This record gives sequence, C-alpha cells and structure tokens, in this order.
Amino acid sequence: MSAEIINPPQLCLPIGFAHGVKAGPFLHLGGQTALDQDGRIVPGGIVEQFTQAFGNVLTTLAHAGGRPSDLIDVTIYLVDVDDYQRHGKEIGRRWREMAGSEYPAMAGIGVSRLWQPEALIEIQGVAYLGEA
Repeated sequence: MSAEIINPPQLCLPIGFAHGVKAGPFLHLGGQTALDQDGRIVPGGIVEQFTQAFGNVLTTLAHAGGRPSDLIDVTIYLVDVDDYQRHGKEIGRRWREMAGSEYPAMAGIGVSRLWQPEALIEIQGVAYLGEA
C-alpha cells in the first residue's frame, strides 16, 4: 500500500511535516495549530484558536475527499486545560457549526507547550474515508 500526502493549498506551506497522509481508507490528519494561511497564529484566545485549528483539520479532510462525519478519532492538545474548560460551551457550539452534532472518539491532553510559543491548542485526528 502506498501513502498519499495531502497538503491543501489553502493552508500554510508545511515544512518538515504533512497536513495529512492517506493510507488505504484512513486519513491521518497532522497536528494543526491555529496557523493562518500566512503561517501566523491567529489572534485571540482559545475559542479563536480552536476555530482556526479545527478549520485547518477540516480543510485537510475536505481536500482528501472527506467530510466531518468521517472523523473517527480526534486528539486535542492544550497548554491550559482550565481555559479550554471555561470556554467549553462556546467551543462546543463552534464544533457543531463546523462539523455537526456527532462526535468521534476524542481525547484532551494537557501539555506544557506547543511548537509555536503563542499556540494554545493543537488538534490531530484520523478519518475513515471508506474502501480504498
């Protein structure tokens, strides 16, 4: 089986990673922080960064021919779990606006920092796109 690299032109140019890798019917979505197309973290707090990071995940998924309901596993890395929880209702609302009301298997993990010092969140996932 060969792997197909998925790098949507709408996202910043990846250096040293791929936005996604399709292997058979599975799409592995690389960790996305709140980088805009110019490679800068969007301003604002955790809600704005969640929206951008999850949007980046969904852009990669769509570029590979998938849709939000194809997500089977999502991991969210957070530098401030308490901040995420304080904004949980708004983040949940944004999720539903972007991906619907069905949720995949998920994990939220607190970390001391992310690759970009100003990043508050990183989201990665796996999607099942059907038979290859």
